[in-house]
Amino acid sequence: MNSKQITVTLPLFPDLQDFIPYLKDIWQKKWLTNNGYYHQKLEEALCEYLGVKHISLFTNGTLPLITALQALRITGEVITTPFSFVATTHSLWWNGIKPVFVDIEPVTFNMDPDKIEAAITPKTTAIMPVHVYGNPCNTERIQEIADKYGLKVIYDAAHAFGVTVNGKSILEAGDMSTLSFHATKVYNTIEGGALVCRDKQTKKRIDYLKNFGFADEITVIAPGINGKMDEIRSAYGLLNLKQVDWAIENRRQAATQYRQALKNVEGISFMEDIQGVRHNYSYFPIFVDAEKYGMSRDELYFKMKENNILGRRYFYPLISTFPTYRGLESAKQENLPVATKVADRVICLPMYADLKKNNVEKIVKLV
Repeated sequence: MNSKQITVTLPLFPDLQDFIPYLKDIWQKKWLTNNGYYHQKLEEALCEYLGVKHISLFTNGTLPLITALQALRITGEVITTPFSFVATTHSLWWNGIKPVFVDIEPVTFNMDPDKIEAAITPKTTAIMPVHVYGNPCNTERIQEIADKYGLKVIYDAAHAFGVTVNGKSILEAGDMSTLSFHATKVYNTIEGGALVCRDKQTKKRIDYLKNFGFADEITVIAPGINGKMDEIRSAYGLLNLKQVDWAIENRRQAATQYRQALKNVEGISFMEDIQGVRHNYSYFPIFVDAEKYGMSRDELYFKMKENNILGRRYFYPLISTFPTYRGLESAKQENLPVATKVADRVICLPMYADLKKNNVEKIVKLV
């Protein structure tokens, strides 16, 4: 990577000297994985920080989605969004479930509740919305529909670490919520993820499922998977948790600088903060209106790339256009006009905790 590139996306790693005692302790305990000491400590710390009662750690952010569907015994069809990372829909495919795509809202880019009921069939068993860029879905409306038709709700909250609405964690919405702790996220364990559930018995089932289905040494209760987080990454997560508020505040300042600098650029729009929401500033997407801007989204994207500024067309292409899913009736472009339009216009600008003001200035000057 060229040293001049403005591409760093990782939150700053805690000082190495802070990490060494954890490594020494893990070595002395000789307990490297399988619900170890630091694994347990991180689950406790995350419950406290996030304001949730039950959380299960995983080795990445995809396995919680797969396991949530198994734990709730979801089958048939699940209504979801095409405007997300592929893991959302892949988790359905891995469970033999048919995804049914509905369009998104033009402001939040989350699943449009007005489109859900028309997509429900006798085979529908659940709804899987995504808090896109960490912006909360209309959880009350979605829950009303779910209750009306007897459906489960699993939220893909990969972007939504620490996000609250009127002081309450959005992870409490629905039946379950999943998190990603990938290295590019606001909070990370290098690779990792978590599944938030509502009661102790469900957590016990989840913990069985992520350990091959073992309930004890000789009893396997279901065809589970190996999804456990090890002690090294759990310790890393405990350290990173100490700096996450600092990281969010720095990202907020960068977002404010972006907005101030770009507010009068013809053909460029962006999202504003939502009243009552504690955002985490996971991403800073801008949207390019080629007619007004004088350049298409892709032209701007490659111009940025030529100048060593690596934005991300996120999410593009839509999941519904990939070979695995494009044959579905719900994947037709005419069914997804808003999602198609947004996917063709979006670029996420560089956003990370140590993004310097002078680098933001370079980015916005080019835009």
